[in-house]
Amino acid sequence: MNRVIGVTEFQRKFRTIFDDVAHRRIPYVLTRGSRPEVVMLPYEQYMKLMESDEAGILARFDKVMSRLSIANAAYSDAEIEADLKAAAKPGRKRK
Repeated sequence: MNRVIGVTEFQRKFRTIFDDVAHRRIPYVLTRGSRPEVVMLPYEQYMKLMESDEAGILARFDKVMSRLSIANAAYSDAEIEADLKAAAKPGRKRK
């Protein structure tokens, strides 16, 4: 279960809170002015979170690439290249 603590109290009890997070695996939510701003959690839990986030991003990217390949299947490489060149040309300047 998460524990919520203000920044000032965190500063006073740093060593105890550090041990809670590192050894007892208790996450802390640090608040400033009653607003949550930071979460402290064990390193292994953080790494799992990062890995799952990366996996989710890659899965969404694969879906987008799949949809693009389906949408572009009707066009030849030459047509796509011509569209890209046209899009890369500078537009008219507005006054």
